[in-house]
Amino acid sequence: MSVPENRLRIAVQKNGRLAERSLDLMREAGLRVMKGANDLLYRIENHPIDVLRVRDDDITTFVADGVCDLGVIGLNVLEEHAARRNGPRPEVVMRLGFGRCALKIAAPAEATWQGPEALAGRRIATSYPGVLQSWLRERNIEAEVVELHGAVEVAPRLKVAHAICDLVSTGATLEANGLKAVETVLESEAVLVRAPGGPPEAHQHLADVLTDRLRGVVAAQGAKYIMLNAPRSSLDRITRLLPGAGAPTITPLAGANDAVAVHAVCQENVFWETLEGLKGAGASAILVLPIEKMMM
Repeated sequence: MSVPENRLRIAVQKNGRLAERSLDLMREAGLRVMKGANDLLYRIENHPIDVLRVRDDDITTFVADGVCDLGVIGLNVLEEHAARRNGPRPEVVMRLGFGRCALKIAAPAEATWQGPEALAGRRIATSYPGVLQSWLRERNIEAEVVELHGAVEVAPRLKVAHAICDLVSTGATLEANGLKAVETVLESEAVLVRAPGGPPEAHQHLADVLTDRLRGVVAAQGAKYIMLNAPRSSLDRITRLLPGAGAPTITPLAGANDAVAVHAVCQENVFWETLEGLKGAGASAILVLPIEKMMM
């Protein structure tokens, strides 16, 4: 696979739960993603950028070694890579707000859990031995780590291990195998990473532009624009009720002595209860609008 040296290179997951969302994120940032001659290399039509679609482990290696300038990877994969490999590691630029999950210790549901110390002298099955070993060392716990590459959740039932350390999203798989989550080892989500020390000078400006756009896309996720009218005397109460908002914009209403228009960007979810609270504080004509783009 030949990649031109004069183009910014981004590594993303070829298959898996982050693959399509990573490409969608770039499209939302204004990049026109075009499939190349093969399924491994996509090109950005409106910028000198190439997207390499590779395995998880290769993303961390490519970015750490400077083969790619940027990458989108799960924090769990990044931390496991760092725990296993000496030398430079990719630098986390930002969390991307999708692909959330947690690496958790799980034990048989009928077992009495008395804290992490209960793992001492036990066997723990996992696909993340590096992260798990680091977690155990931080707590001065000596346990035997059994590395598996699939079907980790059946290890206690097969008497391979006393407990497991595995990724958990909903917990349904644990429950189906008679397990319960008892400790969180790592909270994970997709992250944007860059090569150690940043991209070369020729790519720096484009990398900065793309990073700013992605930061705006992430900030707009779930954000809402709220407009309402209110008596000036109610502004303090209303401002306190606006979820995750900074200082709102206040504009006098034409022909009204005490009434003002309030505009605010809310970074948190806006529920019906929020609107009812605003109305109870004196607000009226409340509008909640989605935000498509935002520049931070």
